[in-house]
Amino acid sequence: MKFLCVAAAVLATANAFTTSPGQLAVSRPAAFDGVLFTENSSGNAHRTRRATIVMDGKANAIRDRIKTVNNTKKITSAMKLVAAAKVRRAQDSVLATRPFSETLQSVFGGLINRLGGEAADLPLLTQREVNKVTLVVITGDRGLCGGYNSFMIKKAEARMKTLKDAGVESDMILIGKKGSTYFKRRDYPIRKIFECGQNPNSKQALAISEEIINSFLSGETDAVELLYTKFVSLIASTPSVRTLVPFSASEISQQGDEVFQLTSSNGDFGVERKELGAAEPQDFPNDMIFEQDPLQIVNSILPLYLNGQILRTLQESVASELAARMQSMQSASDNAGALAKRLSQEYNRARQASVTAEILEIVSGAAALEG
Repeated sequence: MKFLCVAAAVLATANAFTTSPGQLAVSRPAAFDGVLFTENSSGNAHRTRRATIVMDGKANAIRDRIKTVNNTKKITSAMKLVAAAKVRRAQDSVLATRPFSETLQSVFGGLINRLGGEAADLPLLTQREVNKVTLVVITGDRGLCGGYNSFMIKKAEARMKTLKDAGVESDMILIGKKGSTYFKRRDYPIRKIFECGQNPNSKQALAISEEIINSFLSGETDAVELLYTKFVSLIASTPSVRTLVPFSASEISQQGDEVFQLTSSNGDFGVERKELGAAEPQDFPNDMIFEQDPLQIVNSILPLYLNGQILRTLQESVASELAARMQSMQSASDNAGALAKRLSQEYNRARQASVTAEILEIVSGAAALEG
C-alpha cells in the first residue's frame, strides 16, 4: 500500500509538467495568463528565441548614430594610412634627386671659383632695382589637411600687403588648386596657374622654372620669391619665403641640405631628419681647357639648378600636406572614438530605462489582476 501511495504522489507531481521534447509547459495561476509567460508549441522556436526589447525612438536613433560614427572612424583611419604611404613615396623622390643636386652644386662651385668676378655679369646673377616682384605660391589640390592651405594663403596675402605698402608692384604664379581658387575669386593679379598633384615630377618643375626665367629675363619682373611650406615633422610645418631669382652665387655654392625619413615605432609614425652639408666645389685646374666658355656652362647650369630647387620645394610641400592630412585624420579618428564611446553610454542608459519601464508595466499589470 505504501508503494501505491508513493507512486500516486509521483504521478500527481508529474502532471504539473509536460516532459515531451516538443513542448515544456509550466503550471501557473490563471491570474498570470498572458502576463508573465509565453508558451511555444514548437521546440525549435523555443531554442532559437531571443529576448526582444522594444525601445523608444531616441535609443534607436543613438544606435544608428553609433554605427555612422564607427564607419567614419574606419574611413579616417584608412585615409591616414594612405597619407603615410604617400609620405614615404615623397621621401624616396627626395632621396632620388639628391645625387644630381650634389653634383650640380659641386660643378657650379668649382666654376665660380675658376671664373671669380666674371660670373657676376650673367643675367640670372645680376641684382637690379626691384620695382615688381612675382610671388610663386605653393598650396595643395585637396582639403582635409588641417590648416596647411589656409596658413600659406595668409602668408601670401601678408607678403602682398607688405610689398604694396612699400610701393612695389606684385603678381602671383599659383601652384595648387586651393590657392588658385581662393585668389581668383578675389581678383588678385595672377600671372600663371599650375597644378601641384600628389607626385611632383621634373616635367612640372621645368614648366614652372621656364615661366620664372622668361618673366625675369624679359624684364616683366625684377625678383621672384617662393612661398612654400617647409616640412619640419609630422605635427609641424612652417610657411617659408625665399628668393629664387636673381640667384646668389655664394648661396648656391654654400647652401646645405637636409633629408627626412619616415619611421614607425609601436604603431606610431615619426620623422628622422638628417642635415647635409654643402657639396665640395669641384677642382678645375687653371690649365684645364674647356670646350665651351665657362660662362656659358654656368649660364646653362643655373636653369637646371632652378628646376631642381622647384622640384625639391614641390616635394617638400606635398610631404607637408600629407603630414598635415595624417595628423588631421588621426585627430578625426580620436574624436570619432570618443564620440562613439559617449553615445554608447547614452544608448545603454536609454536601453536600461526602457527595460525598467517594461518591468514596471508587467508588475503593475500583475498587481492589477491580483487585485
